[in-house]
Amino acid sequence: METRILIYAPTGQDGPLAARVLALAKLDSHVCATLAELEQQAAAGVGAVLTVEEALTDGGYQLLHAMVARQPDWSDLPILLLTHHGADSPVVRKAVAGLGNLTLLERPVRTLALIAALQATLRARHKQYQVREAARRKDEFLASLGHELRNPLAPIRTSVSLLTHMYPDAAPVARIRDVVERQVRLLTRLVDDLLDVARITRGKIKLQRQLVSLQAVMNHVNELCVQAATAKRIHVAWQLPLTEVMLHADYARIVQIFANILSNAIKFTPQGGQVLVRAHVADRVLVVSLRDSGIGLEPEALSRIFTMFEQSTTVAGQFTSGLGIGLTLARQFAEMHGGSVDVTSEGVGKGSEFTVRLPVVHASDERAPRPLAAPAHSGGAGQQRQVLVVDDNHDAADTLAALLAAEGFHTRAVYGGEEAVAAAAHARPDIVILDLGMPGMDGYDAARAIRQQPGAADILLIALTGWGQSDARRRTLDAGFDHHLVKPVDLEQIIALARTRDDRTQVQAAR
Repeated sequence: METRILIYAPTGQDGPLAARVLALAKLDSHVCATLAELEQQAAAGVGAVLTVEEALTDGGYQLLHAMVARQPDWSDLPILLLTHHGADSPVVRKAVAGLGNLTLLERPVRTLALIAALQATLRARHKQYQVREAARRKDEFLASLGHELRNPLAPIRTSVSLLTHMYPDAAPVARIRDVVERQVRLLTRLVDDLLDVARITRGKIKLQRQLVSLQAVMNHVNELCVQAATAKRIHVAWQLPLTEVMLHADYARIVQIFANILSNAIKFTPQGGQVLVRAHVADRVLVVSLRDSGIGLEPEALSRIFTMFEQSTTVAGQFTSGLGIGLTLARQFAEMHGGSVDVTSEGVGKGSEFTVRLPVVHASDERAPRPLAAPAHSGGAGQQRQVLVVDDNHDAADTLAALLAAEGFHTRAVYGGEEAVAAAAHARPDIVILDLGMPGMDGYDAARAIRQQPGAADILLIALTGWGQSDARRRTLDAGFDHHLVKPVDLEQIIALARTRDDRTQVQAAR
């Protein structure tokens, strides 16, 4: 932790005298002669600031106020202010109101009192650094947990799909497949939400903005939520603008906003209920309301429903399932786009209405009900392409290879980076699906080695991993991969990417 005490007392001898006193007490300090020096030293790290009342004029207060305002969430910068004897000046009152963690010491201050106050301040500051370290470790744990959970999800999903191919007409197999698919989809979503929390708290999420069609977004949202709605016989009605609405936004995050809210509405709406999704544009702002006939909210719940890990209760007073972070993520992603998410409810048993506002690039304000397109499903023709599947998890590699073989691909599975490089050199594949986190030669090094082989420029390299962070995606591009897929991946995604191989110009443009 940073224990240095920055002293700013530009007039008189308070600064040098305080520095000598702190040195005798073995407390590290630095005297700043100017506001510019104070700002520079604070940026390098500060345990506490010791200043005097007269220094708060001529920009001193503004600088300290700015330092307090822009500090990270874990920090509560301690400021010790030496005041005039018996004075209750406007300057001091302003400091008390605006400088947060402020301690007043009336001059003349006894040496022992000053040292004791600073030692207590640094002990409290140490606790703040411990909180920061605990948060960092928690975020690293969540990221690792997400990676480890994704790895077993992949072979589970592919094994179930393989059973469907082996027994296409067996009703019991179909029922088991549907149950496993639902649970894998739910677990995948929980893992993704946990990882998003970790990325947001670490400032790791960067929006990948592009032109996004509202219709495409809502088609995707409908596809994600239709199964849950059907299971509860909940009718979801859509009223979208007849003409296209375009957003400059991160497609995945916009889908997440609406899917999280719609999923929440379906969860809290009883069997046979209704959800109405309406959208229109007003003053270049997209306004989407999601109104449900569910259990509603008590007035005091409206202010806390977007709080991280908030667990709402049912009418019967029982806690509901879930992590309590879906709505938090929806609001944070909307705000990152310059928008907002709000909620209203007339009370318990009277439903809720969530309103999302997002800026638009181009739209017509014409409103009319617009049906959603049915989800598209890819076919199964592999066209005899050679696929090399590489994963140190033998179950994951074998089941994915078997599933692709059932789709008509010629497949081979190996279980390490060195084996992958040797297999590609022996018989050049058309497609290589590589896990990244393998022991020994990892997927990055294996991809580079394969790319260097003669004739390997046309191989379609697909990274398949449990890591979805932006730095992992950047590293895959640098290593020569064409695509980065996060486990557990749908077979249709791989087949769709495989079909792009015939047009290498399109694939290179996507890179």
